[in-house]
Amino acid sequence: MLIRAPILPLPLAGLLALAVAMGIGRFAFTPVLPMMQADLGLSLAQGGWLASANYLGYLLGALLVTHMSWPPATLLRRGLWLVVLMTAAMGLDTHWAGWLSWRLLAGVASAWVLIGTASLCIARLNAQGQERHSGIVFAGVGCGITFAGLACMGLTLLGTTASQAWLWLAAAALLGLMGASMLWAAPDPEKQAIKLDAPKTDDTPAQTTALPDTPQLAEAPPDPTPSPLHWGLILCYGVYGFGYILPATFLPAQARLLVPNPWLFSLAWPVFGLAGAVSTLIASRFARRFSRPQVWAGAQIIMAVGVLLPAIWHSLPAILIAATCVGSTFMVITMVGLQEAQATVGPAGAKRQMAAMTASFALGQLIGPLFFSLTHAWFNAPLEFALVLGALGLLAGAAPILRLQGQAGART
Repeated sequence: MLIRAPILPLPLAGLLALAVAMGIGRFAFTPVLPMMQADLGLSLAQGGWLASANYLGYLLGALLVTHMSWPPATLLRRGLWLVVLMTAAMGLDTHWAGWLSWRLLAGVASAWVLIGTASLCIARLNAQGQERHSGIVFAGVGCGITFAGLACMGLTLLGTTASQAWLWLAAAALLGLMGASMLWAAPDPEKQAIKLDAPKTDDTPAQTTALPDTPQLAEAPPDPTPSPLHWGLILCYGVYGFGYILPATFLPAQARLLVPNPWLFSLAWPVFGLAGAVSTLIASRFARRFSRPQVWAGAQIIMAVGVLLPAIWHSLPAILIAATCVGSTFMVITMVGLQEAQATVGPAGAKRQMAAMTASFALGQLIGPLFFSLTHAWFNAPLEFALVLGALGLLAGAAPILRLQGQAGART
């Protein structure tokens, strides 16, 4: 008996894919970290190393995409399954080396899903004249973060262990994978002419299907003269990765140090995620009045304020305001940055440009926790020192973004 995948609107399926890959595969570690500290005696520095393993995996995953011939749908499918398995492995394993391995592989999977989802959804929405719905797709990251944060809050209050929490999150990831499966499921041949995940043969004609997928993003043979990478976008995206990752990793742990009540310190992460989910929908409207580089630079300045605030004001309100500032901007920058990649290099080079930007972002966010862990271990430097440095980097990086206005930003 043939079981059909659930049919969901394209933006909603993309939302679920990013919710699983990013909300659980990448960022669920943040709300689980206080639980692991309480249950297993994990230190903040050790948490930094586990976070860095995930970020290293994210970097490796993005770099692998630049050399892989898998189409976006295959990246998406295999990445989501790997997220489910690695999340479950975190709950089944109790060894430090194992945790490092599973977090690294989850990072690889998350990069695959982000690039695959962005390649598929942005191209299809553009082809259908529905670019404004990209905000729904990228709201998936914030929705996943909010879900993971609220789930961990409830599990903490119920006395659930960190290992059990990981298993519950793996089950939720599996449900999300099932909902997103229409993105790679073979379409009805009476309605669509091509399979979304079928490799393109040499004699396949140009796309004339009802659901344009611009398969040349991943399925066309390598162009002997591929579009050159836009290094300005790549470098600016890396600075953004370094600046945002410290609060994105340690906000709940900071809140836990300030407030012993689990109801209160657990609020930091759901607030972060909810702000991220709403912000992409709002930013889609701003994009009608401002260029993408202008939206990006403005969001990065707001993010810098959020990164700096907990370093100078040690209170729960500061943590929540910071969560709102950083949460409301990090997915806006991700969305407009990847849209800018598509507009700058064109469909044929979009996947390669997105992968290079994701690798740069991953390198920046890998350096952040490593920088904190090393300075904390060697010089007893507080987290505030790294936050100030990250905020300064974000502010300094806003000016080069605006200079993209006349280069990539003018192309929409």
